[in-house]
Amino acid sequence: MEKVEKANQTAPAGRAGEGAAPLAVVTVTYSPGEHLRRMVESLQGATAGPTLLVCADNGSRDGVAEEIAARRGDVEFYPTGGNIGYGAAINAAVRMLRPRREAGQIDGEYFLVTNPDVRFLPGSVDKLLECARQLPEAGAVGPRIEEADGSAYPSAREVPSLVTGIGHALLYDVWPANPFSAAYKAGDDMDTQRVAGWLSGACLLVRWDAFERIGGFDERYFMYMEDIDLGDRLARAGWTNVYCPSSVIAHDQGHVADRYSRVTVPAHHASAYRFQADRHPRWWQAPLRWALWAGLKLRGAALARRARRDPDGQE
Repeated sequence: MEKVEKANQTAPAGRAGEGAAPLAVVTVTYSPGEHLRRMVESLQGATAGPTLLVCADNGSRDGVAEEIAARRGDVEFYPTGGNIGYGAAINAAVRMLRPRREAGQIDGEYFLVTNPDVRFLPGSVDKLLECARQLPEAGAVGPRIEEADGSAYPSAREVPSLVTGIGHALLYDVWPANPFSAAYKAGDDMDTQRVAGWLSGACLLVRWDAFERIGGFDERYFMYMEDIDLGDRLARAGWTNVYCPSSVIAHDQGHVADRYSRVTVPAHHASAYRFQADRHPRWWQAPLRWALWAGLKLRGAALARRARRDPDGQE
């Protein structure tokens, strides 16, 4: 409670929504370094209202999240107890925040999920809130995510089919322009507000009621595809995933994967298998599951061999 009261007290005078409960912002930290500092600084100009940033920490060693929380009243450090995975860390923070929501100490309608390597452009969070409030059926709303060169990352896509997923996994490294990967990355129209199958978890405004209704993130996903699974389950429960390009953020895409590829590649393969296996559970679909499992194992072995030949190469 003390942190929330301080968050309200430190909101600059004259900001719209002063006195309102702060919007909870949850980020998962794992030695985020300077990325987190830049994200926190940019968040201040992203909304006219107060925020409470919770760093759900999965075992950081750099001390950055603790240091920021110690000197700011609108940031909390929340250790999860270990490297429990992305979705599980978000869920843990949400459980911690739930009593505050019920007590009216934080915004009870929405919360924001973001990566620590995101940089918010001015007004970007308010644009997401505006979009969400106009669409009560929206369970999640996502912004335009810009790469370093200003191009839009395809953050609003269709849910991949089994064939599309297998084709992308097997062919992308040797044939990036293959039709399966093109379908997997579908979403070339990044200038129009629209409903998508799923939205990137790099930055996602989530409706509390929708998140609670579907049980949050599936914690069986350690990392990767938990956002696809979330979007798919939101849609199956009757909510929509809305892409809102009037909100713009920047994202240092892929730096974690580059640093920890020996961990992230197997994690990606495990998540890809789980996602499709969950959606093809019948006994007569077993050959499809076997083919997917075998294909991902072969791809993993090929990438491992390539990494041994070229230790500096990236996936």
